[in-house]
Amino acid sequence: MLTLTSIMSSSGNPAPRIALGKSHALRALLRPPPTDPTDIDAIVDHLMFVFGVIGSPGYAQDPAVLRPHLERVARLGLYREGTARQLGAILASGDRRPMLHNVEAPTLVIHGASDPLVPVAAGRDTARHVRGAKLEIIEGMGHDFPPALMRRVAGRVAEHCASG
Repeated sequence: MLTLTSIMSSSGNPAPRIALGKSHALRALLRPPPTDPTDIDAIVDHLMFVFGVIGSPGYAQDPAVLRPHLERVARLGLYREGTARQLGAILASGDRRPMLHNVEAPTLVIHGASDPLVPVAAGRDTARHVRGAKLEIIEGMGHDFPPALMRRVAGRVAEHCASG
């Protein structure tokens, strides 16, 4: 049987307390990256800033560990148009609550209690609209996958998939 896992997501419910992330997180995400794709240091500084805002306050990442990871990301290249398209798709997708009522697959919803971009209320709302969904709220988790949580999240997803 197929299963569904929703992580850091939303039902598309337009209610402000559910749909709206914190303004400082939205500004950080929408802040344009440096325009020179060869200025790796500037791109990494930009990414460090963004992850500093949207990241998990309960699982702060060591900058000495995060920076080399983000350098690899920067060297692969940021695709500004892709980011814009993803945000456009999120906005255009609308309210999915009526469709969520039709989901029959066993569903797990994982959401960070400290997510500044997609409020924890969005995760609760998603779980409420899928019959029988299991909800796991992770204290201290923001809108990222800090290394300290990787094993826990991957384990929950694998356990959920195996149970389906």
